[in-house]
Amino acid sequence: MPLVYLLCLLLGIACMLLLDARFRLFFWRDPIAAAAVTLAGTVFFLLWDAAGIALGVFLVGDGSIMTGIMIAPELPLEEPVFLVFLVICTMVLFTGAERVLRARKRREEA
Repeated sequence: MPLVYLLCLLLGIACMLLLDARFRLFFWRDPIAAAAVTLAGTVFFLLWDAAGIALGVFLVGDGSIMTGIMIAPELPLEEPVFLVFLVICTMVLFTGAERVLRARKRREEA
């Protein structure tokens, strides 16, 4: 079952994008800005990972649900996919919360 984790991450990304599409929160509100934020966030966290790996802080554990494919020392294939999921999830949550709070404020002012 070496693909389970990767497939779960891809399923999570798909679910976040469906939620995003339903409420037009991130990619469906401004695809160019969303792609830029997703790329910048993913690169930032990959650099963070690289620093942690270089310092010996981040190590790959033994996981039977991972593919075992390493794209760099101590950096499994699943890591950038997880980071994309993390950024998308964060931005959908942030933009959704922003919308809810803005709507609440409008109701209170009315």
